[in-house]
Amino acid sequence: MNNNDILIRLRYALDIKNTTMVEIFKLGGVEVTKEEVLMLLKKSNDNYHDEVENEGSKKCSNNMLDSFLNGLIIFKRGQQDPKPGQSERPALSIKNYESVNNILLKKVKIALALTTDDMLEILEEAGVVITKGELGAVLRKEGHKNYKECLDRYARNFLKGLALRYRV
Repeated sequence: MNNNDILIRLRYALDIKNTTMVEIFKLGGVEVTKEEVLMLLKKSNDNYHDEVENEGSKKCSNNMLDSFLNGLIIFKRGQQDPKPGQSERPALSIKNYESVNNILLKKVKIALALTTDDMLEILEEAGVVITKGELGAVLRKEGHKNYKECLDRYARNFLKGLALRYRV
């Protein structure tokens, strides 16, 4: 799953309108127009690491996706005042393509104020059974001894479960 797929599935699951997408990107620190959002939401046939853009589509970079997820947190939960010594903008957390799914799960969990049990139920609704320990390993910080990379299967089914829960 590439970043554009994640954006498309997340938009569908949470029933986010195009104008709201522009607002969420802005909250995350990225200025995009409605037309650029439509280009980001176009299905493309390129794979994970291709930099080639299809005509009429735009590739969603890791920084754009990270900014969108940060904006989603602010949109859903409100702006948080920075603590003393903390920067105004959160540091971008997606460092490579392998950590995209882990960051997606963490930030959607925060944005929607989900508990671990909620996440397990969402995955179960999509037909995936995962233990609390496995989910905890996926939600850990990269570099932690129990950290486990989140595979596309889990991210895809999590987004599918969100759609089942929020679009009923």
